[in-house]
Amino acid sequence: MTRLLIVLFATLFVFVGCGQSKVSPVSETVMAKEIPVVGEGRMISITTNKGDFNVWTKKVGDNPNIKVLLLHGGPAMTHEIYEIFGKYFPGAGFEFYYYDQLGSYFSDQPNEPDLWQTARFVDEVEQVRQALGLGPDDFYLFGQSWGGILAIEYALKHQDKLKGLIISNMMASIPEYNDYAANVLMTKMDPEVLAQLKAFEADKDYANPRYAELLVEHHYVYHVLRMPVAEWPDEINRAFSHLNTDIYIPMQGPSELGASGILGDWDRRADLKQIRVPTLIIGASHDTMDPKHMEWMAGQVQNGRFHLCPNGSHLSQYDDEENFFDGLIEFIQDVDSGRF
Repeated sequence: MTRLLIVLFATLFVFVGCGQSKVSPVSETVMAKEIPVVGEGRMISITTNKGDFNVWTKKVGDNPNIKVLLLHGGPAMTHEIYEIFGKYFPGAGFEFYYYDQLGSYFSDQPNEPDLWQTARFVDEVEQVRQALGLGPDDFYLFGQSWGGILAIEYALKHQDKLKGLIISNMMASIPEYNDYAANVLMTKMDPEVLAQLKAFEADKDYANPRYAELLVEHHYVYHVLRMPVAEWPDEINRAFSHLNTDIYIPMQGPSELGASGILGDWDRRADLKQIRVPTLIIGASHDTMDPKHMEWMAGQVQNGRFHLCPNGSHLSQYDDEENFFDGLIEFIQDVDSGRF
C-alpha cells in the first residue's frame, strides 16, 4: 500500500499519526500506546549484522502441544490484522503468539535498508522461535501474504523445527501472481478505471489522491477486504495506519496492481516438493492471489491440504471468518491428534 493510500485511510477514519514510517524505539514507547486486546507483550532481542534490536511478541494461552506463531503480511504490516484470532484460538485451547517483525510498528524500526531481505527475516524468525522455546513437538508456523513467503522460506531452511505449517493467501511465485493480477483481476475492472490507474503508474504519480481513491473503490473492497470501507474493523484500520512504507515499498514496490521491488523475482514453485512437514494452504475465491494456484501448491508439498474460503478475499479471516477458522482449527487439531 502506497504512502498516499495510507493518508487516504487517515482521512476516512481520522487516524492519529497515520503515514508515519518512523516511531521511537518500542522499548521506550510501548507502554504509552494502546494495544487493544493484545496487552503489553514481550520484547525479544535479535542479532543482525547491523546490531541488536528488539521485536515485539505476545503470548496468549497455554498448550504444551500446540503453539502457533503468527507471521503478518506487508512487509512491515503489524500483528493487528490477527486480533480476530483471539476470538477463535482460545476456545480451541491453542497457545499462540502475536509478533511484529523488525521494522514494524510495535518493534524497533532501524534505518538500515540492508536489513530488508528475506533471508535476514528468516534468521529473525528462527531467533524468535528459540527465544519462545518452540520446537518440533509443538511449533506451528502461520504466515499470510508476505508472511506466507516468509513461512515458505523458513520451512525450506528449518522444517525440522516445525510440527505444522500454514500458508495463507499467498502464491508460491511473484511472477505468477503478477500474471494473475494482470490477466485475471485487472480484466474484471472497469476499463476506464484501469486506464486511469495505469496512467497514474506510467507517470509514477502514486501520490495522486485520485490513484488511492480508485484503488480503494475498485480493487480493495473486492479483493483485499470484501466489506464497505466504513465497516472495516478497527484493528484493520490501525494496521494500515501503522504500515512502515520505508520497508513495504522497497520490498513490494510502489504499485498495488502487482509486485516488484526486492520480492519481484521471488519464486519457490520448484522447491515446494522439499517441504515434508504437514502443510495447510488457505486460499479464497476473491483473493488477490489465484486460488487455483494455491490449491496446486497443496499438491506439491509432500503432506498438503487445501482449504478454500469461498466468500473470502485477501483478508479472509475477516470476510469469510467462519470458513477460515473452521479449516485452520481442524488442520491443527488433525495434526496434533495424528489424524492428518
